Amino acid sequence: MRKLLVFFCLALLVACNTYRPLTDVVPVSATPYKSMVIPPSPQPTDGDPVAGFDYLVHGDYIGSGIPLKIMQKQAPKMPGVDSMPFVRDSLSEGLPYYMTAFIAPNGAEVANGNCFTCHAGEVDGQLVLGLGNSWAEWEANMKPMGTVMRLGMALGYKKDDPQTVAFEDFGRYFKAMAPKVKVTQPGANPAFRLAEACMMHRDPDDLTYVGDPLYAMWDYNIGTDTPPLWNVKKKNSLYFTGIGRGNMPKLLLQASVLGVPDTSQTRKSVEAFEDVYAWLQTLEPPAYPGSIDEPLAREGEALFTDKCAGCHGTYGEEETYPNKVIHLDVVKTDRLYADYIRKSGIVDWYNSSWFATSAPQSSFTPTDGYVAPPLDGVWATAPYLHNGSVPTLYDLLDSPSRPTRWTRTGDPKDYDHQKLGWQYDPAPKNKKWTFDTEVPGYGNGGHTFGDKLSEAERWAVVEYLKML
Repeated sequence: MRKLLVFFCLALLVACNTYRPLTDVVPVSATPYKSMVIPPSPQPTDGDPVAGFDYLVHGDYIGSGIPLKIMQKQAPKMPGVDSMPFVRDSLSEGLPYYMTAFIAPNGAEVANGNCFTCHAGEVDGQLVLGLGNSWAEWEANMKPMGTVMRLGMALGYKKDDPQTVAFEDFGRYFKAMAPKVKVTQPGANPAFRLAEACMMHRDPDDLTYVGDPLYAMWDYNIGTDTPPLWNVKKKNSLYFTGIGRGNMPKLLLQASVLGVPDTSQTRKSVEAFEDVYAWLQTLEPPAYPGSIDEPLAREGEALFTDKCAGCHGTYGEEETYPNKVIHLDVVKTDRLYADYIRKSGIVDWYNSSWFATSAPQSSFTPTDGYVAPPLDGVWATAPYLHNGSVPTLYDLLDSPSRPTRWTRTGDPKDYDHQKLGWQYDPAPKNKKWTFDTEVPGYGNGGHTFGDKLSEAERWAVVEYLKML
């Protein structure tokens, strides 16, 4: 059942079978650059963080879903039902934390995933709200699941039953999305592809369903790591390439395209997401749970300030964050994801859609690089790089040590407190939880800046990163 929930993620997905290079991608920048600063844009400042959190876990922003009675029967068998990190309302009582029950526009009681399907993760044995879920499994084919859901609805409900009507929007977008999101690497999240698959069947003006796709999708699955939500408050853009610009509540609301009937539902939700954005301003990363060698960490702080802060910012009493996009030719990490986004038809669709043409406006502005992220709580956010190809922070700072193939145990308790990241086997004997960096889009090269450090300096920086 858990795989039934993967479709609710915020951020976007990748599909399918054979690789072909993007030979016809033209650089988007008019002039060459090494780094580019993304400027801020006006954001709402009067949201209610308490209301925002309640809407995040109990709101109707997906718009449609599976009959609540079905999900209530399945809930006792679902993972996470016994680990509830917040108080539920009466309608969602008994559902796991990553699911929400709500009233559909026609009055039917339904359930669907919420943002914590992808944005709550486990590390060192603890569940952390806002942490990207690196244990999600998107490697299975979801088409059979969609078939079973539609068959179950046909057998259990009549065509004009309120439950059938309330399921219709979610069912048709799940059907469009299911063939497009199967990835090859464990923990990779195909959020961009999910959005692509749903948006190409939506009228850009009012978001109503369109049978014939409005643009083509590339025939290759590619996912990314899932970034932590607590970084949103420092960022002037969203997503790894900085493509998401403008109004943050609208950008954050894109998960709604999985089930909303039209913009009437989304207009209401975007107002509530101003409160969600206010809650994100209060969200803090978890403190490192182990011991810290403070003298060594202070040595690392001086090195970090000198060599890393120009891109990743400073931390402490007076924090800074520059919001820099580092050019692909400089960072030299796997460029396939950035190239793919620039080619995707979703860019033109989004910029002609309700999201971009109505106030407050948001837009998609492609770049030629990846955003150097804030490093708050970075100890908890393994694996590293935009594609999740590097298991520990030490390996990130010492590129020759990065494993080509590596296997996690599948247990979130198996955390490496020395290297900061996942314990792994560099010589895997099976495929389960094995990451292969030789697969296109998942390369572990680039970001070699740490190679210039001595071994002692590298360990000092790792020790400092525990403090962020």
